[in-house]
Amino acid sequence: MRLFDSHAHYGDGRFDADREEVLASMKAAGVERIVEIGCDLPGAQNAVRLAHAHPFLYAAVGVHPQEAGGASDADFDALEALCRDEKVVAVGEIGLDYHYENAPRAVQKEVFARQLELARRLNLPVCIHDREAHADTLDVIRAFPGVRGVFHSYSGSLEMTRDVLRLGFIFGFNGIITFKNAKKFEPIIKSLPEASILLETDCPYLAPEPFRGRRNDSRWLYRACETVAELRGIPDEDAAELTYANAARFYGLS
Repeated sequence: MRLFDSHAHYGDGRFDADREEVLASMKAAGVERIVEIGCDLPGAQNAVRLAHAHPFLYAAVGVHPQEAGGASDADFDALEALCRDEKVVAVGEIGLDYHYENAPRAVQKEVFARQLELARRLNLPVCIHDREAHADTLDVIRAFPGVRGVFHSYSGSLEMTRDVLRLGFIFGFNGIITFKNAKKFEPIIKSLPEASILLETDCPYLAPEPFRGRRNDSRWLYRACETVAELRGIPDEDAAELTYANAARFYGLS
């Protein structure tokens, strides 16, 4: 069984003590590819460095909505340069976050739109962060037809799922779907088109059951895979291969 972790944060400080050891263990765990996500300019630069240091790692670069208030024109110029790196496969993590609102909503929308325009210009997919901002997130995306993307750590309703599909976007699922209170995901995952499902960890966050509360990493991606397989009534190996192929196609990897 081979797995593709479509969204991870190995640049996080919680991996400082053993980052290389953890990454070296991925092949034995069946994790063959990982996309490392940058959330501000330093994080994006580090994501690209990590990707170049590890053949199975790729990078997405962007300004997270919680960092939107500090983004400068120089940052956007630097991000565009990073987007042209051979190991960069997406613009992200970008979007809107109305839970913390570290930046005013108007600023978040402006930074989000600016990065969608960058993705459209460079023909890159986007990794979307949407927290308690579903309607506004969809409205901003609708202004950029042709941009394709994934709603990472998807948590929307069945109704929103239909809206996202109509826009041509897909969905990233992680350890949240293994939680005991995750019944809302059952009708969504059961009904989605095969090509619209990615697996992710969002590590070091959101460790799946039975590891909930611990530092997450890609070796536990199999738990989300098992849950998708169970809900769709297919073997674990088929779910792994399906989501691997989806992620490779989405990120433009052979």
